[in-house]
Formats: sequence, C-alpha cells, structure tokens
Amino acid sequence: MGHYPVHPQISRRHMLLGGVAMAAAIDVPGHPAKAAPEPSSSITIAVGDSILGLDPTDLNDSLSLSATRLFYQGLYGFDEKFQLQPVLAESAEADAEGKHHTIRLRGGIRFHDGSEFNAQAVKINYDRLRDPANHLKRQGLLEMVEAVEVVDPLTLRITLKNPSGVLLNYLAHSGASIISPRALEQYGKEISQHPVGTGPFRFESWRPDLLKASRNADYWKPELPRLSAISIRSIPENGARIAALRAGEVQYIFPLPPETVALLNTDKRVAVDKTSSIVAHYVALNTRQKPLDDRRVRQALNYAIDKEAFIRVVYSGFATPMDAPMAPGIAFHTRQGVWPYDPAKARQLLAEAGLANGFETEIWTFSNTLNNRASQFLQQQLAAVGVKVKVTPLEAGVATAKLWGATTPEQAEVRMFYGSWAPSTGDADWALRPLLSSQSYPPSLYNIAYFQNGEVDAALARGLATTDSAARKAAYDEVQRIVWEEAPWIFLSVDTLLAGRDQRLTGLVQLPDTSLSYENATLG
Repeated sequence: MGHYPVHPQISRRHMLLGGVAMAAAIDVPGHPAKAAPEPSSSITIAVGDSILGLDPTDLNDSLSLSATRLFYQGLYGFDEKFQLQPVLAESAEADAEGKHHTIRLRGGIRFHDGSEFNAQAVKINYDRLRDPANHLKRQGLLEMVEAVEVVDPLTLRITLKNPSGVLLNYLAHSGASIISPRALEQYGKEISQHPVGTGPFRFESWRPDLLKASRNADYWKPELPRLSAISIRSIPENGARIAALRAGEVQYIFPLPPETVALLNTDKRVAVDKTSSIVAHYVALNTRQKPLDDRRVRQALNYAIDKEAFIRVVYSGFATPMDAPMAPGIAFHTRQGVWPYDPAKARQLLAEAGLANGFETEIWTFSNTLNNRASQFLQQQLAAVGVKVKVTPLEAGVATAKLWGATTPEQAEVRMFYGSWAPSTGDADWALRPLLSSQSYPPSLYNIAYFQNGEVDAALARGLATTDSAARKAAYDEVQRIVWEEAPWIFLSVDTLLAGRDQRLTGLVQLPDTSLSYENATLG
C-alpha cells in the first residue's frame, strides 16, 4: 500500500489468462433487497499518526489510504485473506496475449453526490491517474496502461503497453479508487479535502488529527454499513491510545504497542487482534551518498544489527526477520536467508572500506513511539561498530515532503530512513519496482535508496511484461538475489499486526497490508 509506519503464503494465483472471467458473488444493485436497517451506533478508531489527505491517488502513506476506504472503492479489492475480489466490477476477461482486458461494471451504483457510476467515470479517473502532467503519487499503478476505452455504459476495455498478468491487482490498490467525476470538476486540486466516492460512508469533516464520516444511506450493498458513523482520531502517544481504549473513549486502536498485549489480555472489556501481515520494515540507505555508496559499508550495517534482538526489543516478539527484500506473503517471494548478526564482520568490512574508525550519519523516521524505539535500537547497535547515528524523528507531513519532495538524486537530503512497505497489490512487481528501480526515484515513486542496478532494472521490466508465471518467477528471483547482495537497505523484520478492540465491536477487519475494511463493522 505504501509506507507505514507468522504470515501465511497468500495465494496470488488469480491472474487473468486468456478468456477467464471473474464473476462477483454478491447481489447486483437494483435487484429487490431488504431495506437497510437504521444503525444507531458509532465508533472512534484511534491511530498513531496523522491523516495527511483523502485523495487516494495522491497519497504515499498507508494510514491515509486506509482512511479513504471509508469513502472510496475500486473496481477490485481484497478480502481479509488478501484474495482478489470484484467490487465495482462484475467480471473481467483478458485476451490470450494478456494485453487487452474487458471489464464489465456493476449497474445501479451512484456516487455520494448522486451522479452515476459508469464506464465513462472510470475512464476519467484512470486517464487522470496515469497522466504524468497531474503528478499524482500513485501514477505508477497504471504505468502499464496504454489506453482506456468506453465500450458501452457498463463496459470498459483496457489496453496495456505489454502483456501483463497483474492488471487487476493494480486496479485493486486503494490508489486506483474511483472518484466522482463531478466532484473532480467541482473541487479540482482540492479534491483531497472533499472526498466523494461510492463507499459505505460519506465525508463529514477532516483535520489531520480527526476525520469524521457518516453512514451512506444509499449504499449499493443491501443492509450495509451497520454503523451510523465512524471517526478516526490521531493519538500518537502509545500510552494515551491504550488509556483511551480502556476508558471506552475509543473502540479500536492501531497500532497496538506490542509490550501491552499481556496487559490487555487481562482486561475483559477489550480484545487483541493479531493479523499476519505483508509489512516489511527496513532502513533505506542512500546509495548515492558517501560512504553508503560502497556496498561493503551497506553490508557492514546489515551485519551490525541483531535482528532477533530488534524484534524482541521493538516488537516484543511479534515479528519475524526479513528473509528477502519482500514479505513471504507476496507472490514470487524467494527466501534468501537472514543477514546474520556479526559485529566483527561488520568492523572488518568497514575497515576494508577505509572506515576503521567508523563514520557519522543520520537516520530519519516518522515520529511515533514504535519508530522512535526502533531507531534508538539501531543507533545503539551501530554505535558498537563505530557508526555514530543521529536519530531525527519527523512529523508525518514533514517527512513526506523531505523524503519524496526531491526532484533529483542530488537534491535528496536523506541518508538513512527507517520505514516500511506494504505492497497492496499482493504482487512482487509492486513490492520491488517502486522501491528498487532506477525509474522509481522520487518524486515519481519511492526509491529513496536511490539504488541503481542495470540487471535489476532489466529483470523488473521482464517480470512486469509477461503473463507467464515461470518467467515472472525467474525475473523476481534474480531481483531478490541481487538486491540481497547489494544491500541498499538494512533488512529488518516482517510484522504481525496488532490492534486493540472493544469486545463489543465486531466486523472491523484489518487486512495484511494494514488497511481496514469498515462496512461490516458493528457495535453490539
């Protein structure tokens, strides 16, 4: 999904091949249905960071993208097991080559402003997203698209630049959600403050620390949603978030501080939800800056960190060490091993690089309790091999501007960044290409390591431009092997997601990429 601040093998064998259609398993709007009940309950969700905006096509962070799911939907999405599901689409077919995709849409759906959802609305959204002139942060999701055509009011044809088996995965990403064209015309660049979609809730108000939404009484799924209102409140300090849950001021908190799990397990009023995740934590190393441009230095930093101790200290054991540049839940993940903890080897490599006395550097991170704890742990471990690290926590909005605001590698001030990546397409391409391709430098995408490797670039291109699973696996095996050796990151851990919940609250589901599904939530 994006940066955010144990896991099963999630099957991704849903790629469309020639002529295979995917049909929806839920009622089509317009069919007779029971009248939706009038819910009377509302909930407040407390989160650790601020919501930075509400235009899903122009967001980098997972928290804000998750919040947009209150209002917006895409043609496809994922269920709680991260299996691809049709949402605003009814079915899809691809030709034998995998280059031309025909998508049939659901009828009878309207946006919150009363305008009609149809193929023309989808085309307007996809053309807006893929137009480089709009500088939207999620433009890369539709980079493979050559043309979007309206066949009839409920049928769309998408032509790709090259054959690909992952188009629907990309359409399922929250960044490809469908916005009301009327609202786009009305609000223009201010659409981020005026979300208008087809989702289960309508927008009421927003400021960075509080978002309010009310039930969409005209929602196209009968009898949903079940709540009258949802608020999302930012409470960055862990202790305050826990206290608010236990006092009944909020009904759901994320992230749940892992060291508090044992305490909450003794409180009969609350429950702890654990979700296997695809969230990988790492430190991006700016490979264009000295001495991080030397592979020996980058490898030394990996040897200097005790991954098991990192997981114990920072996550109270609720994580596993990274064994590849992406999480095991992603399609085509191939285990590379785990970088061993070997401070002597780290010092040896630093000496070979001419840094026997170490060096000074700086690590940035989004400012919250867990990230600060992680960065301080890394600071202490690196100090043991002579690397003096200044820890600089950044407020989310400041971090976003500093990390992705540079227009050239030379302008980039980042040296090291502790963060995470949850590829919300479930596929290797989005797990790797936005972070490791030389075409993915900010502001286009998120390669803040400014990593460049010709073999990696070529393999990423091969993996994207084919529907053949064996060919894709070979390409991504090569990428993972090279990246593991070149070490543009310090490879750390893959999360188990923890959330605290009021026992009366059911149906609020957290997906493996950290996003929430709201429409079935109910407060008993």
